Amino acid sequence: MFQKFLIPGPKNTKRQKLRCQSALVAILFGSCLGAWGAPKKHAEPVIMDFPFVPLPADKVYANTKLTPEERAAAVVKEMTFEEKANSLGGFQGFYSPRIERLGIRQLYFLNASQGIHIRSDLNTALDKSTSFPCTLALAASYDPALSEQFAKAIGEECRAGGIAVLLGPGMNIYRSSECGRNAEYMGEDPFLAGQMVYEYVKGMQSIGVMATIKHFIANNTENHRRLTDSVMSERSIFEIYTPAFKKGIEADAGAVMTAYNAVNGHWCSVGKYINTELLREKLGFKGVIMTDWGVTRERDEAIASGANLIMPSFPWKPKPEQEKAMDRMITGWLAPFFKMGFYDRPQLDPSMKEKFPAHNQLALKVAQESIILLKNSSNLLPIDGSKYKSILVVGNAAERKIYFCDGSGGVKGYDFVNLIDTLKKEYGEKLTYEAAPTDDTIKAADLVIVTLASKGGESKDRPFDLTEELGKGLAERCAGLNPRTVVVAIVGGGIRMTDFRDKVGAIVFALYGGQQQSQAILDVLTGRVNPSGKLPFTIEKEFADSPAALYPQVDVRNVKGTTPHSPEYRTEYKEGVFVGYRWYESKKIEPLFPFGFGLSYTTFKYDDLKLSSTKLSGDDVLKVSFTITNTGKVAGAEVVQLYVQATQSSVPRPVKELKGFKKVMLKPGESAQVELSVNRQDLSFWDETNHNWKAEPGQFNILVGASSADVRLSSGFELTK
Repeated sequence: MFQKFLIPGPKNTKRQKLRCQSALVAILFGSCLGAWGAPKKHAEPVIMDFPFVPLPADKVYANTKLTPEERAAAVVKEMTFEEKANSLGGFQGFYSPRIERLGIRQLYFLNASQGIHIRSDLNTALDKSTSFPCTLALAASYDPALSEQFAKAIGEECRAGGIAVLLGPGMNIYRSSECGRNAEYMGEDPFLAGQMVYEYVKGMQSIGVMATIKHFIANNTENHRRLTDSVMSERSIFEIYTPAFKKGIEADAGAVMTAYNAVNGHWCSVGKYINTELLREKLGFKGVIMTDWGVTRERDEAIASGANLIMPSFPWKPKPEQEKAMDRMITGWLAPFFKMGFYDRPQLDPSMKEKFPAHNQLALKVAQESIILLKNSSNLLPIDGSKYKSILVVGNAAERKIYFCDGSGGVKGYDFVNLIDTLKKEYGEKLTYEAAPTDDTIKAADLVIVTLASKGGESKDRPFDLTEELGKGLAERCAGLNPRTVVVAIVGGGIRMTDFRDKVGAIVFALYGGQQQSQAILDVLTGRVNPSGKLPFTIEKEFADSPAALYPQVDVRNVKGTTPHSPEYRTEYKEGVFVGYRWYESKKIEPLFPFGFGLSYTTFKYDDLKLSSTKLSGDDVLKVSFTITNTGKVAGAEVVQLYVQATQSSVPRPVKELKGFKKVMLKPGESAQVELSVNRQDLSFWDETNHNWKAEPGQFNILVGASSADVRLSSGFELTK
C-alpha cells in the first residue's frame, strides 16, 4: 500500500514536502491522494479518537436490537447529500468516514503481515508491536489451529492500539518465486491457503477486530502492479485464484481489499465484474469492499462497481443522480461495522498490553514450527557442541537485526537479538564469526554455518538468484573447502540453491521469522526443537523452469486500440490451473525441492490405508484413515498430506491436488490413526461451458504421503452420478 500518507503538523515543512511528493506521485498514477487539498496552515497531526463516545441515544440506529442493515439504513436516511459525498472514501488516510453530526466516529485501519505495522505519521496507543513470523512462514507450519492463535494475538495487539480494521491477511497465490510480497501470502496451493485463512479470520474477528482479506485478485507480481492486466482463464480464476478468498468469506471476513492490477481487462479496484459479479454474486461476499490505496481512476466507475470505500479518499464530487448508488456504498460499509459492534463499545482495550509476553512466546512457537529442514546428510544436524572445538559462522545475514517484507507489511518488533549473538551465547569461545572468511579459515573449522538471506518487499519483485550482498557463491565456496557446512537461509520465498544443494551437508530454510527467529533457528540447530515445517511452495532448480518465467509481462502501450486507462502491461497466465507443483508434475520438470517437503530428526512410517467405501455418490463423504508411526529415536511432528488424482477427465487436470493435511505429534515408537475426508467438491473442476463446478463420474485415487513427490500409500474409488 502507498507509503507516504503524512498529515502535516504545525510549521512542519518536511512533512508538507513529503505530502506534496505523495500527491505528485498519486497524480502520476491517476489516483486521488492529491485531493486531500493543500496543507492547512498550523494543521494538527491526526490524533486517535480514543475516548469512546456512545451513539446519540435518541437516534434509531443506537438501538442494538435492530439488525446491522436496519441500523445502517437509518444512518443513511438522516445523511445530507454532502455527508454522503464525504463518506464514499476514507478519512485522513487510514480511517473510515466520520459523520460527526450523527455521532458516527472514524475507525482506525492499519496494516499487518508479521503483526501490526506501526506508522510514524499516525497516532496510536501503541509504542511497540510484536514482530511475528510472516504469513508464508505460518503456512509452512501446516497448522490451522496455530493460524487461529496467531491471528488472535495480532487482534489483541490491535485492541491494545485502538485499531478496528486490520488490513490483512494476504492470500494471493505464490505463482512466481520472484514476487516481492510472497512472504505476506500463504503459498502456492489454494487448499492449504484456504484452510489457514479460514482459521485466521475466525481468530482475528473473535477478538473484535475486522479482518481484511487481500488483494482481490491475482496480485501475483509487484513490478508494474498498478499497470498490469493479469490475463487468465475462467477456470484458473475459480480453481486457483479464488478458493482461498472463498474460505475467508465462509469464515465471515468483514472486509476485502481489491488489488491494484486488472484481470482480463477489468480493473480490480472499480471493475463491476470483479466486485459485483465475481466477489458478491459468485463468492457470496457481504462485507466491506475497499480499494487498495491510491489506485482508483474514475469516479463513475467507482460508484457503479460494487465497492464501498475508495481509499484513502473519494476526491470527486458525485452527481445528484448517483445518490441511490451512493446509499448502497455507504450502507455496505456501515452495516458490517455495526455487525462488529464498533459503534457500541470502545475499540481501545489497554489491558491487552499485558498479553505481549505471551505473544512473544507465540512468535517463537510459530517460528519454530515454520522452519524447514531441506537437507541433512550423515545426520550433520542437530549440532552436538561437544564434538566440535571450532564453529565458524560466515555471511552477513547473521548480523542483521531482522528480516521482513519491506513496505506496509513490515513490523520492526522489539528486543530482537541477531543470529550471531544468539549463537555466541550458546557456543561461547568455540564460535567465531567472519562475514567474508579466507579459504584457510574455512578449511580449519570443525563446522561451518553459512548464513544467507534474500530481501522481499512491496512495489518491487526480487531476483530468484541471490545477490552478492546476500551471499551468492558463499555456500558452494565453503562446501568445496569444508564438507561439514550447514546453510541457514533467511528468506521470503524460494531462492536458487542449485549450485550448492548437493555439496553442503545440511540446509535449514527459515522464512522471515520475526523477532524470535534467531532463537528458533538455534533451537532447531541444537535439536531442542525437531523441525516440522513443510514447504508451502515448490523451489525450482532454475527460474526458467517456472511458468512465470515463460510468460513475462508484455508491454502493450503501443498496441492499437488501447485507451489512456488500459493496463500497460499484459501478463498472460498461459499455464492455466497448472501452478506450482501442478506445473512441475504435468510438465515432468523435477524441482529442486517439491511442495510439501520437509525433513525431521526422526522418521515416520505410513501404513494401513482404509477408505470408508469404494464408491462415492451424491453428497456423501469419503472417509480416509491410515496409521502413522514415529520409527525414530526422538519426538517429532509430521505433516501428513492427502492428494486426489483423477485417472480420466474431459479436461486436462493436474496429476494430483492437495485436499487434506494434518500435523501429528508423536513420541518415539508412538502410533496414531489419522482420519481425513474427501467430498464431491474436492473432486470437481470448473466447467467453463456451464460456468459452474463439475464432478465427472469415474475412477479417482487417494494418495497419502509426506510431500507432493513422496507418496507412501494409495487406493482407488469410483465417483458415481
